[in-house]
Amino acid sequence: MALDTDKIDDAVLALLFLTLHDHWRAWKGFDWDALDRLYQKGLIGDPVNKAKSVVFTEEGLRRAEHDGSADPTWNAPSLAAHSRAA
Repeated sequence: MALDTDKIDDAVLALLFLTLHDHWRAWKGFDWDALDRLYQKGLIGDPVNKAKSVVFTEEGLRRAEHDGSADPTWNAPSLAAHSRAA
């Protein structure tokens, strides 16, 4: 069975959102292939740098905030509500 990399990327984007700090930055402790795909999709800045975090693009932040809670395959509370509670 082939991996659904789009679903993996959505999950990694949601997990990045949970580590959001300084409004745009997230810790980059995730699979490099997934981070590269998110970069190629224009959702994060280039993860290949000396920083320990990546920068969300406007589109990436919007998608992380809204798509995770609207996707019927996610059985989790709204990610946006989680970030406001922290």
